[in-house]
Amino acid sequence: MTSMTEKSAGLSARVHVKVDNTSDDPRQREELILGDNNFSTITDRVTDLAFRRTPLAWYVAFAISLSLLGLLGVCVIYLLTTGVGVWGNNVPVAWAFDIVNFVFWVGIGHAGTLISAILFLFRQNWRTSINRFAEAMTIFAVMCAGLFPALHVGRPWLAYWLFPIPNQMAMWPQARSPLLWDVFAVSTYATVSMLFWYVGMIPDLATLRDRAKGRVAQVVYGLFALGWNGSSRCWHRFERAYLLLAALATPLVLSVHSVVSFDFAVAQLPGWHTTVFPPYFVAGAVFGGFAMVLTLAVPARQWFGLKEIITMRHLENMCKIMLGTGLIVAYAYGIEFFTAWYSGEHYEQFAFLNRATGPYAWAYGVMVFCNVCAPQLLWFKKCRTNIWVILFCAMCVNVGMWFERFVIIVTSLHRDFVPGSWGMYMPTWVDLGMLAGSFGLFFTLFLLFCRFLPMVAMAEVKTVMPAAHATHGPDRYDYQPDPDPVPPTLPKSH
Repeated sequence: MTSMTEKSAGLSARVHVKVDNTSDDPRQREELILGDNNFSTITDRVTDLAFRRTPLAWYVAFAISLSLLGLLGVCVIYLLTTGVGVWGNNVPVAWAFDIVNFVFWVGIGHAGTLISAILFLFRQNWRTSINRFAEAMTIFAVMCAGLFPALHVGRPWLAYWLFPIPNQMAMWPQARSPLLWDVFAVSTYATVSMLFWYVGMIPDLATLRDRAKGRVAQVVYGLFALGWNGSSRCWHRFERAYLLLAALATPLVLSVHSVVSFDFAVAQLPGWHTTVFPPYFVAGAVFGGFAMVLTLAVPARQWFGLKEIITMRHLENMCKIMLGTGLIVAYAYGIEFFTAWYSGEHYEQFAFLNRATGPYAWAYGVMVFCNVCAPQLLWFKKCRTNIWVILFCAMCVNVGMWFERFVIIVTSLHRDFVPGSWGMYMPTWVDLGMLAGSFGLFFTLFLLFCRFLPMVAMAEVKTVMPAAHATHGPDRYDYQPDPDPVPPTLPKSH
């Protein structure tokens, strides 16, 4: 029998720790998981985040986000006790930060569903390292978005009137109201996304249940693991349910933000009444969503020691998708001006000229720079593999997508058909506080998720490792062969 020392020496000679897996050489498929990792080390790394070590940066970030969440609470209480007059909304700008923030946060959630569902159906294995916290991002972004339609109606304690159920006044919702469309779109999206996120997490929750030391943690994780025991029957049911939910969630990526775009497209207002909005909004949502995923992934892999699981290849692939969707958004910006010119309608032409040259031209300039100019750096591989450039581009897109919503909503409203009704919009401290507070809510929920739940899909990551495939050879990365294998006992044939 070969000694354990000889085994270790042979294994060390075969294991090749790669530091760069971004090669595009078609003759060799680069590894998605780097380092000397196997199934056990992947489990240890992810479960340690929940049970053993919490980096100092997490506490600092949590304190900041919790402070912003407190600011949101103060602003909401002041709004409810005083009225929507505390916002800067006026006539003609009756929609402002409330709807801007709503559309922005709904868009952020689209990347999570795309990474989870569409890339899963297309068998893109690189999604496995990032899909879990992208799905969590979707849930938390939709929660942030849901605040604003409820608050902007002025009487949120009567928000149940929006649902198609009888009430004591025998009054039914207006089916032609865009607000009702948003209720159906966002509630459906949130429900399916929550189910998809939870079902995919069940095997990992069972792992946390089995590794938990405290009785309370064992009970809580065990309750949500739904009796998972790792049997073939469990895996069969899990994979079938996951596939069906992915197929159900896929059309939501296209439909939800299309419905949100109809809030504007069905209006007769110049700048809103355009058929390009549904594909334009969907592309912009995926564009901004991937920027937020990168914004979360870069610090997470640094703080939680996940550089070998969330590798530079994952970041580069997301940069490529962000570049592609950014080009679609840039095309939409240009085609809007062409459509206005080609229409021959002077109200439409004025609306777009006013965006680029009017009082809010600074906002339009910020939008174009952040969404069109900055992402062009991602054409270059050196930029796509530089952490600081990636963060710069992602932050630019986050800012630019918020300003895109601001430009569409405010600059289309503040100068309408009659010059006598023109007006300017200026946000109040409550507007700004609720914007900052929505980020506080988002990051507070996300940091709690990172601390108490598996932020990487352990079960899915293991399926893309070479050791999971029977065809790997002795020189494959992360392969740990036994030099003296014992042949299995084969059953007798009939």
